[in-house]
Amino acid sequence: MGAETPRLLCLSAYEAASHRLWRERLGQGLPDYDWQALTLPARHFRWRIRGNPLSWYDAPELQRAPDLVLATSMVDLAVVRGLNRGLAAAPTVVYFHENQFAYPEQHERVASNEPKVVNLYTALAADQVLFNSEWNRRSFLKGARELLRRMPDRKPETAVATIEARSRVVPVPIPDERFTALQRDWPAVPHLLWNHRWEYDKGPERLLALLRALRQRGQPFRLSLVGEGFRQAPEAFARIREEFAGELVNLGYMESREAYDRLLEEADMVLSTALHDFQGLAVQEAMAAGCVPIVPDRLAYPEYVPADFRYLSQEAPEREGQAAAERLMAVLAEPRPGPETLMPERYRRNRVIPEYRQLFESLLGGTGPRPQPRP
Repeated sequence: MGAETPRLLCLSAYEAASHRLWRERLGQGLPDYDWQALTLPARHFRWRIRGNPLSWYDAPELQRAPDLVLATSMVDLAVVRGLNRGLAAAPTVVYFHENQFAYPEQHERVASNEPKVVNLYTALAADQVLFNSEWNRRSFLKGARELLRRMPDRKPETAVATIEARSRVVPVPIPDERFTALQRDWPAVPHLLWNHRWEYDKGPERLLALLRALRQRGQPFRLSLVGEGFRQAPEAFARIREEFAGELVNLGYMESREAYDRLLEEADMVLSTALHDFQGLAVQEAMAAGCVPIVPDRLAYPEYVPADFRYLSQEAPEREGQAAAERLMAVLAEPRPGPETLMPERYRRNRVIPEYRQLFESLLGGTGPRPQPRP
């Protein structure tokens, strides 16, 4: 280990916006580490998750052994360590922003077992396995058990138990300055915010059903439909633009972080209709700014959203839209809850960063127990 500044090598094989945000926030919170990073753009998913050891084969950053390796779950860590002997001896932490076992089954990414097997190998190759939520951790362990149960023979007896013993939950931190919520009353026309990626797994057809249900019940609202869009967006977004043009306040991706922060402070409610959300950072940041959440009773949401602000999950989008509308209107019928009721304090940077620091120091300097290789 370096005498002055430990060298930390971060490997991010599918650098989506949330992955970059996590890496940058850790770097800002832990400036006493010499941060270096190898990243690959978030495209060509199948090549990325299986081919990242080849993409980095000639990388000069791998020619010198780091003091600590921090890899995302998209990294094929077992192969990277096998091809780069200097990394084999370095303590390694893998971070699961998501896991391939818990994506909605219709998604083309889960057409084969290969991404799941990469996740499994990566978790087994790491000294510590971190998840951004308990739901993420549980769904990974459950999925890994089910996958190994389907193996035709020679099934490993201790693989999942090994990962479970090395695992813990440490979320993506929210900067302290994002916590700006003030006590407010409900306006006559509430401003609803939906702030997720414009993809099918965020449930846009369920959002459409919710908005239609609100209109049928005579509930007025304004709507900001923001988030990262892609070349091919689900048809539900076009229908929302057509049917609710008069309610739309903001539409599409907001380039300015300052403008987005103002929107979080101005909006009254943050909505989620997601089928896939492993931490829900967009909802959490909106809550920190004062938005009241209306979210489904699934995924990681029960970990930080009180039951009064969660609606019943339903398989049919129309039925779930009705349930969400009922919950939303019931919340509006009561006095607006104060910030102390909904503030996601557990996720503040000044609370989360010390957890990362303690973990890294235990691996680097032996100030804490290092996990046993096998249970």
